[in-house]
Amino acid sequence: MPGIRETRRLPYSAEQMFDLVADVGRYGEFLPWVIATRVRSNSETEMVADMVVGFKSLRESFTSRVKKDRPREIDVHYVDGPLSDLDNVWTFRAIDDHTCEIDFLVEFTFKNRLFEKIAGQYFDKAFRKMVEAFEKRAAELYGSSNSSAQSVA
Repeated sequence: MPGIRETRRLPYSAEQMFDLVADVGRYGEFLPWVIATRVRSNSETEMVADMVVGFKSLRESFTSRVKKDRPREIDVHYVDGPLSDLDNVWTFRAIDDHTCEIDFLVEFTFKNRLFEKIAGQYFDKAFRKMVEAFEKRAAELYGSSNSSAQSVA
């Protein structure tokens, strides 16, 4: 299954970043291509949510089951939609009270292998744009007075 991973050190607590990522209902406010979200159920440990994504005239919706282990991990499993599979895992590691390292892994499989090959060429750019959107949202919510984000090799 093709995938992509990004690790960043951010000037926010692990709890702050966990809360931001877990707030799926607000994704439409800041994530590119997210048109709408609907949280079907939500508890401290699990959520089921629908998301509609789109670009120009294309629109697709999918459902995911989100397992939450506060403040360490958010594990998203694909339930239904246009792909064969789409899983992502956010891991949050506290460095200190005001700094954390996030690791974001996305793995995907398209139903159509040819489409997977074509879309895969653009997926890296789209993925990085999403990570940047989360960072920008964190700065809006929590301030940006701390040092800037750093990629971790």
